[in-house]
Amino acid sequence: MLIDEVMTPDSSRFWDAATYEPGRAQASFDKQPVRDWLETQPWGKSYPGPELPAEIVAGTRQRYVAAFERITGASFERYLQEDVIAP
Repeated sequence: MLIDEVMTPDSSRFWDAATYEPGRAQASFDKQPVRDWLETQPWGKSYPGPELPAEIVAGTRQRYVAAFERITGASFERYLQEDVIAP
């Protein structure tokens, strides 16, 4: 089901239909883990923010790549190399 703001995974919620269960938090393809990590940090939510750990950055990138590949059916690595969105 598409609702709104479907063009970017950070402003839309994409969930795997095979694991979706109403009434609980869903594994998603967005930057929610960044938000969750930031909420655990002692900062005033003003510039400069804390530096993100490498594992948070890598996990977020992995979710964005997965969203790209599932939505387009194309290889993200090919897109980076050839600027082509194709299988």
